[in-house]
Amino acid sequence: MMQLPARYDHVGSFLRPKYLLEARAQKAKGDISAAQLREVEDRAIAEIVKFQEDVGLHSITDGEFRRTYFHIDFLEQLGGVKTDVPVTIRKPDGSEELAPPVIRVIDKVRHAKDIQKADFEYLKSQVSAGRTPKVTIPSPTMLHFRGGRAGISKEAYPELEPTFYDDVAQAYGDELRSLHAAGCRYVQMDDTNLAYLCDEKMREAARQRGDDPNELPHRYAKFINKVVAQKPAGMLLAMHLCRGNFRSTHAAAGNYEPVAEALLKEMDIDAYFMEYDDERSGDFRPLRYLPKGKTVVLGLVTTKFGQLEDKDALKRRIDEAAKYAPMEQLALSPQCGFSSTVHGNLIAVEDQRNKLRLVVETAREMWGVD
Repeated sequence: MMQLPARYDHVGSFLRPKYLLEARAQKAKGDISAAQLREVEDRAIAEIVKFQEDVGLHSITDGEFRRTYFHIDFLEQLGGVKTDVPVTIRKPDGSEELAPPVIRVIDKVRHAKDIQKADFEYLKSQVSAGRTPKVTIPSPTMLHFRGGRAGISKEAYPELEPTFYDDVAQAYGDELRSLHAAGCRYVQMDDTNLAYLCDEKMREAARQRGDDPNELPHRYAKFINKVVAQKPAGMLLAMHLCRGNFRSTHAAAGNYEPVAEALLKEMDIDAYFMEYDDERSGDFRPLRYLPKGKTVVLGLVTTKFGQLEDKDALKRRIDEAAKYAPMEQLALSPQCGFSSTVHGNLIAVEDQRNKLRLVVETAREMWGVD
């Protein structure tokens, strides 16, 4: 198993600066070109790289500054995948909410082109020596969970086993090989679905789609392992378990127990970012399934609200987690990114700095490392 760059890490996305949002709006109206927008993105990414290095992080992302959504922008570039733009729904009480984007498999899934390579190469050019540039991509399970069998073309895939899963794994493997050839050694897959399967409402929705929520985690573990089997040697592959993060909201709650064995024991991932920022996530007992060699990054610091956590309280929680998994197999991070979509969480820019500094300082004191 590969080891994380440090005992402290982060999930990846950051609040977009105002000038970047304005440039995106200009591009949408046709006032500037894609090349001009990319120049603005380059500037913003150079700044967020410096920000991450200044707060002491070892793994560095591009903030997902070239994306609108953490998953859609990647998945829709796979051959055979179609995504529908999210729509705003007005609820009976007059409030508005954004319906989740619909992801459909309309043809054989394939790696039609290098998706993240150019973005990674720019990120790598900005990262200082001794730091590790990290690429975040959505989990392949997202091509199945949101729509179930009904979301996958029966013409392309009369049966899902094994062809659909093999094709998706091959496409992901091709992308990982492309990134590895460009020098990438750290990739994180963002997965909402296993976390959603901890929530009884989501489990019932899966049943309504014709899936067994008790079987799905084990199927997804096998699915992920098909991707891991194609991972180039020397590449760290991590997974972030997300319960929803749109504009400081969440979509799911529940203890990790329903998925813990499949997630930690059966899945061949190097490291897991697990959300533990509040009571929604339950206790640490599911960590008892963690085998030797793997790392769980405890997401104890919330990105949803600006109030800063108490350092001593964080240390007590790390000690509590260490009752179920060895301290040397634990690390610390915020629970999610600060801006999983372009809209961003409802916090101030300075909150990002304060939260990350707290993570770095707490981890250094707990583990006695730089």
